[in-house]
Amino acid sequence: MHRLVTFVAGTVVGGGAIYALTSMTREQPTKVAAPPFRTPTMPQQQQQQLPVHAPPVQLRQLATEVDNTNNEFLKYGNPGPVSDFLLRSRYAASFNRALRNPNWVAEHLTQDNLKGTADRSSSEFKEDPLVPAQFRALLKDYYRSGYDRGHMCPAADAKKDADSMNETFFLTNISPQVGKGFNRNYWASLETFVRDLTKSFDDVYCISGPLYLPQKEGDKWMVSYEVIGNPPNVAVPTHFFKVIMAKRNNEPGFAIGAFALPNKEIDNATPLTNFSLPLEAIEKAAGLQFFDKIERKAGVVTPLCAKTECKLNHDSWKKKKPNGE
Repeated sequence: MHRLVTFVAGTVVGGGAIYALTSMTREQPTKVAAPPFRTPTMPQQQQQQLPVHAPPVQLRQLATEVDNTNNEFLKYGNPGPVSDFLLRSRYAASFNRALRNPNWVAEHLTQDNLKGTADRSSSEFKEDPLVPAQFRALLKDYYRSGYDRGHMCPAADAKKDADSMNETFFLTNISPQVGKGFNRNYWASLETFVRDLTKSFDDVYCISGPLYLPQKEGDKWMVSYEVIGNPPNVAVPTHFFKVIMAKRNNEPGFAIGAFALPNKEIDNATPLTNFSLPLEAIEKAAGLQFFDKIERKAGVVTPLCAKTECKLNHDSWKKKKPNGE
């Protein structure tokens, strides 16, 4: 039967929790503390319980049928939800029309495609014309909101040319982030960590996005988040995730790491491994599947932090981001 498993990052996350429904035999929920600062390993039990690399055929067929308006119930249209798919030079993204945030933004990084001389100083944030006007995040929503316009695909990952750089400034690639201590500091260092992985891996795939996680209020768990804009328009995520897959050409298999960080000021002394979670925990919380074409079993998938040291170099971020960016 199903049990509610809570992954808590303790005081570091400010009491935030990620929920995952997993197949278990016991009925009482178990609280699992965040991993200490050590190289994490994947328990054998988790390896066996990870989902298969492709959904059953029946589920794929059902999803197709829901989109089919050739029936009496959807005769005059399918209400959705619609997620806008956006394919840009250096990233692909899915945009959530209700929350006015990305669902996810996916990148492929190599040493070669990170090269370039494009400079963000000439780039400007802009509303995305590919999203219908009534569902867009607006520039005015962020004005005096107290939040930075935080990139999911960083501008520094798109130095190929000016057009590629400019595409990272569409608001469909942006979420409201706490500035000091997060977007301009810890999150920026995490972005640098992902880029630096290309020095030891041939291919690095990174998927980033927002989360809206529950906090405990009394004896109940509640999801609560701010909405910025006047009138209110853009949701402020409680957390952000980065799911990373790295591969070396001369080695079989894949290294995968999953991290969820609170949208708040984080002390630079906090180890990155404090935010490391099982991949399926973030999948359950986000309602997404990551790298589902990879069969997740021992010998194929290895924890990223077992292949490389998951440690941030905060000194590597020499040039501070402009305020609000």
